[in-house]
Amino acid sequence: MIWLLRHGDAADSGSDDASRRLTGKGERQAHAAGRALKELGAQIEACLTSPKVRAADTARIAAEELGIEVEETEALSGGDFDPSELAAGYDGVLLVGHEPDFSRAVQLATGARVELKKGGIAGIDGRVLHSLLRPGQVRRIAER
Repeated sequence: MIWLLRHGDAADSGSDDASRRLTGKGERQAHAAGRALKELGAQIEACLTSPKVRAADTARIAAEELGIEVEETEALSGGDFDPSELAAGYDGVLLVGHEPDFSRAVQLATGARVELKKGGIAGIDGRVLHSLLRPGQVRRIAER
């Protein structure tokens, strides 16, 4: 299973997009994402993230909740990627990155047209979109 988590809400820092940090809301979204995935019983053995600060911080916070390590990969920093290729070798993986890349990746993998909100989660099982959770749904699951 491949889980895609869009980074949490980030501050506007002018021209240096890669260094944008999470806001307090973004940090809460990242904690909720990790707790929600744990509550859902997601079997995740690794977390791959974009090296951009907002994504890397989201990944670190969510991974703490899941008890897994985080590895940065340029493949998630922007542009098209095949989630199946990144997930090769893992039984369950969490990918943390950006829009519109994640929407394109979901469409490439499943044919589904989605828009992943900040702090939202998509789950892909084989060629099927298994889950699509908006941030409010993620928060409610995490609060169980």
